[in-house]
Amino acid sequence: MELNKGLIMRSTGSWYEVRSESGKVFAGRLKGKFKLKGPKTSNPIAVGDHVMYAVEDAANETVVIEEILPRTNYIIRKSVHKTAQGQLMAANVDQAIFVMTLKSPKTSLGFLDRFLVTAEAFRIPVQIVFNKMDLLSEEEQDQVFEYAGLYQELGYGILFTSIPANQGVEEFKAIFQNKVSLLAGHSGVGKSSLMNLVAPGLQIKTKEISDFAQKGVHTTTYSTMWEMNPGTYLIDSPGINEMGVFEMEKAELAHYFPEMRALLGDCKFNNCLHLSEPACAVRKAVEEGDIATSRYLSYMSIFDNEDNRR
Repeated sequence: MELNKGLIMRSTGSWYEVRSESGKVFAGRLKGKFKLKGPKTSNPIAVGDHVMYAVEDAANETVVIEEILPRTNYIIRKSVHKTAQGQLMAANVDQAIFVMTLKSPKTSLGFLDRFLVTAEAFRIPVQIVFNKMDLLSEEEQDQVFEYAGLYQELGYGILFTSIPANQGVEEFKAIFQNKVSLLAGHSGVGKSSLMNLVAPGLQIKTKEISDFAQKGVHTTTYSTMWEMNPGTYLIDSPGINEMGVFEMEKAELAHYFPEMRALLGDCKFNNCLHLSEPACAVRKAVEEGDIATSRYLSYMSIFDNEDNRR
């Protein structure tokens, strides 16, 4: 049976959209007895995966996926329904673009920090986009600029956008040229609207914010990879309202906070967890204002496996 190389462009749970190297698109499924390596996940294949497949039915354009090729990286979160499993959000990405809003809906710093920690664990650079700037009062804008300063200092890219004011749109287009990017954030923060500005031909569905609890209405129910132009791919993930950190040892958590990582050799004990140990360089930096209190609270929250929905 001849095997061909393909790229997973869309996942609907049991079927996958597989694009051949020549650009032909097939409907693919995993072969029956498929042995998986790596983390235990609710979805064995992620959008962005490279696979080997065999044509099953040429007339109906269906294929059987025989092998998942090694990944350069992937980004995973704890499965909402099965906490012992992870949910793969995307594979083989060059960067993640995290879209957040101060209101309508509100994105908490704790939620952002969980996403950043997960991306750090797999060495995926993150660009943070503060959207809907036109909805904010002067005081609220100052708050956003303060947050932006904190994360910029930590090495994350920052962008401010507003579709009605046409703010940051060209810069938004520029940040994902010639890269494979994952677009993530709460439902309702404006990911689809921003994408439609960048690539109007895609006609990605958008919905108004629901009144209920100011949470966005889900418009994307599965991840999809879009080719914006040759070499530029954007993976649009479902709106995420929970971001559980998956399979991370507590002892290594501080390594994924850049400002804590820089101090790890300065604690009195080399196995310091930065909670109540004496002569802890991280806690001293928090007390002296060199590490933001919000970041340390996020560290403790992730360490304790606390709820992350707010």
